[in-house]
Amino acid sequence: MATKRQSYPIEFKGGLITNMSPLQQGINAPGSARVLRNFEPSIKGGYRRIEGYDKYNDSIIPPYGQPVVHGGSQGTTTGLVLGSIHKTPEAGDTLTIAGVSGVYTIASGGVSFDTTNNRVTLTLTTAKASQPANAAVVTFTSTITSHLITGVGVFLDNVVVSRNADLFKVASSSITHANVPNYGDVLVNGGSESGTTLAVDGLTAPPQIGDVFKIAGVDLVYTVTADATVSSGGSDLAINPALAASPANNAVVTFLSTARDGLVNKTRMARFNFSGSEKMSIVDGINIPAIYDGNTFTRLDAGPTDIIGADFTVSFKNHLFFGNNDILAFTAPYTDNDFTAGAGSGTISVGGAITGLVVFREQLIIFTESSIVQLVGNTIGDFQLKPITLDIGCVDEDTIQEIGGDVMFLGPDGLRLLSATDRIGDFGLGVVSKTIQSEFQRFLTTNTSFSSVVIREKSQYRLFGFNIGTTRENAKGILGTQFSGQGGAEMAWAELRGIRAYVASGRFFQNAETVVFANDDGYLYQMEDGNSFDGANIPTTFATPFTPINDAGIRKTFYKAVLYTDPQGSVSFDMSLKLDFDQKDGIQPNGAVVDNNTGEVAFYGVATYGSTAVYSNKLLTLFSTQLIGSGFTASIQFESDSTDPPFSLDAVTLAYGTNTRR
Repeated sequence: MATKRQSYPIEFKGGLITNMSPLQQGINAPGSARVLRNFEPSIKGGYRRIEGYDKYNDSIIPPYGQPVVHGGSQGTTTGLVLGSIHKTPEAGDTLTIAGVSGVYTIASGGVSFDTTNNRVTLTLTTAKASQPANAAVVTFTSTITSHLITGVGVFLDNVVVSRNADLFKVASSSITHANVPNYGDVLVNGGSESGTTLAVDGLTAPPQIGDVFKIAGVDLVYTVTADATVSSGGSDLAINPALAASPANNAVVTFLSTARDGLVNKTRMARFNFSGSEKMSIVDGINIPAIYDGNTFTRLDAGPTDIIGADFTVSFKNHLFFGNNDILAFTAPYTDNDFTAGAGSGTISVGGAITGLVVFREQLIIFTESSIVQLVGNTIGDFQLKPITLDIGCVDEDTIQEIGGDVMFLGPDGLRLLSATDRIGDFGLGVVSKTIQSEFQRFLTTNTSFSSVVIREKSQYRLFGFNIGTTRENAKGILGTQFSGQGGAEMAWAELRGIRAYVASGRFFQNAETVVFANDDGYLYQMEDGNSFDGANIPTTFATPFTPINDAGIRKTFYKAVLYTDPQGSVSFDMSLKLDFDQKDGIQPNGAVVDNNTGEVAFYGVATYGSTAVYSNKLLTLFSTQLIGSGFTASIQFESDSTDPPFSLDAVTLAYGTNTRR
């Protein structure tokens, strides 16, 4: 017979733990989690269901740059010639043509691509409704093959996005082609030009092979076929095709794009400000690095060969740094394009292939696969390399993030904090992911690529795994909340499911935090936005460990659970009691539905006058439900699969009676 009722409170804290035996976890960390999926350990206490994400812009990021119609005399046939296109489209892709009604599909076998001149001849499945104008913009609306977005960088109040060979500035309602060269106010120099040479003046920089432009009053678009030489602002450009007609003297020459090699690597970006206006340094492991200021795209053609194909870039001590293999190359101080040694630029060999760069306080931290060193000093005159550890390094650049006055990175043995690694070298004590090591190792071995962000207002680090072909539902990530100060290793972990991120970026700017990610479906997404995964439900599970409640040898009869919550709106989720490690042949009690639906609640500053929300409505924070069941150990499990607002689970109190000893 059971004795009088007792109560057992459990405060939800500690996060996901997988490195303890079930009974150890239940005894030592009863408020931790054996399953914690799409809940975040909150710095405000408890476990909170994560926010959703939504499209940053409703349009796909263009896969082929910004192609234009090549020639205005193409009639209403099924043929279509495009210029200023940097990657081969495919049969089945769909497109629209500015000024021409309808959506058009490329026919089977209907693609002939001219790589040299960035030009393609298409056959469409239907004839054009009208004749397009020369240089009319062509927009691809869908593609047969998925194309990875290879880089994202939050820049001021926009996002710079890399896809295939092109860059775009993406706002919430617009997408602007970014890799458009600015060579000044370029005009035709002379009025009787013909053939494959065009004399121009007004140049502030030399056009490069592969650049594409149009000429006012002249049909077709033209590709530069050789790097130009500029003298007093003038140059004779080698072009293809031959001029369709002689342009007028001083006819405006408008450059449409500059050629970049198609990408197989990730594009990485670094913000800097040397002169009062913010710019972005851009590298991709293949091309010459470039600078973008939100309007003007500039290749660093005057840089040394050491920077061509650089994988990493940062701003440090008012220099731009570029990491390429084992070489650090940097500009002269306060410049982004001066590589003159006499002005203070230079190169440094770090003794191993660079795998990551991060500026931390007054140091530039340089990671290789087997070492971590720091660059200290202010200029070429006093720059020095000093070792942090020569026994361990970073295996993936895109896992490096500053968080809570420290630097998180992925080492060969797990996630590490830089301060702990500096203090104790390569010892495993520097690993902060030890409490989820088994889960973490599965995560690492089942993904081929990684990205990461920091949610600063939540002291939260997020690591995402990516595989081509993995569905959104099966995409996994790791979330860690830091609860201690600098140098501390108190991280509480959780599992993410449903955020399919190949690249990610975040920034706190003008009192607002923007966190974005992208994959191969063509869209840019904003994290921490909304109550769904782009319209889909957010599935969640939280299960406490099996706690013996003071004595594992005594059977308990459970009567009631009192749950403490903090909802942000009307929510509903399932709560169930699991007994004795949920053994396969055991009988488990039925679950209960926790339904916090008191009508739409009005929040001051958010509610709209005249809506159905009511200020007098209150969200319930305390729920009581009857329990039926008995066992030696017990776990409480919570599940939801909805687009409800976020809610926190803070604590639970179990009412029970004890029976005879086992």
